[in-house]
Amino acid sequence: MGAHQTPSPLRGIIGYLVTPFGADGSPDLDSLSKLVDHLIAQDIHGIAPLGSTGESAYLNDREWAAVAQTTIKAAAGRVPVIVGASALTTADTVTMCRSAEQWGADAVMVLPLSYWKLTDDEIFDHYATVAQAISIPIMAYNNPATAGVDMSPELLYRMYRDIDNVTMVKESSGDIQRMHALHLLSNGDLPFFNGCNPLALEAFAAGAAGWCTAAPNLIGGPIKAMWDAVQANDFRAARGLFLDNLDLLSFILSGGLPATVKAGLDLMGMPCGSPRLPLQPLSNADRATLANMLKLATT
Repeated sequence: MGAHQTPSPLRGIIGYLVTPFGADGSPDLDSLSKLVDHLIAQDIHGIAPLGSTGESAYLNDREWAAVAQTTIKAAAGRVPVIVGASALTTADTVTMCRSAEQWGADAVMVLPLSYWKLTDDEIFDHYATVAQAISIPIMAYNNPATAGVDMSPELLYRMYRDIDNVTMVKESSGDIQRMHALHLLSNGDLPFFNGCNPLALEAFAAGAAGWCTAAPNLIGGPIKAMWDAVQANDFRAARGLFLDNLDLLSFILSGGLPATVKAGLDLMGMPCGSPRLPLQPLSNADRATLANMLKLATT
């Protein structure tokens, strides 16, 4: 520990995949492969299956493996693939991460899950054990709203500093001060990714290495253009693009990522089925709202 033997070159827009379901309720792997092509065609910098958008918490082990393998095969090395690999126990998380590495994932995204409240040392040891078992980079994912575990900037920086393969952070707490803290603690060295759509512009200003978002499924052009404007230090153009799409970016998040993204893809002619119960599809009223937003975003 202590030196990053596996540095992460990842930067930019990381697009999150939904998991399509067929009429029988099982993952529709053919549709998933087409979605991979669709996302890559948006000229983004990476794709990530099996996150919150991908309903990973609602898949069994066999389904999780099929989605991971199909995504990696469909991507075919065109962009990096970051596989979500999280379980309640450290042993199961290790198994998932080893499998993802064996199948060709470029990195894994690990979200700490717990029934019991975890101490910082328990979280640290969880990541350290996973890191010792694999050689690909780990994205430490902080999303207290879904995981019930909130990792402080100090803990995230400690893991980045002291665990070789923890090379980046996805910060989804919705608190921009966390991102400023990560930047200050690491003197700008720690690559952190924004995971909250409405904070995108502020996150870039805070030094984010990129944006992990499901939005490119629906509005890939504006998302990529916003990133390009930031890289050109044209924050005026980036701000304009952000404000033009803020209502849609907020709606995607507030409506529930699997439901809103699947509804949007269906409206665009790429049906992916409904979310898996107990999640519900978007209501007719919200679907009409989304259709109007998409029309405005593409005209």
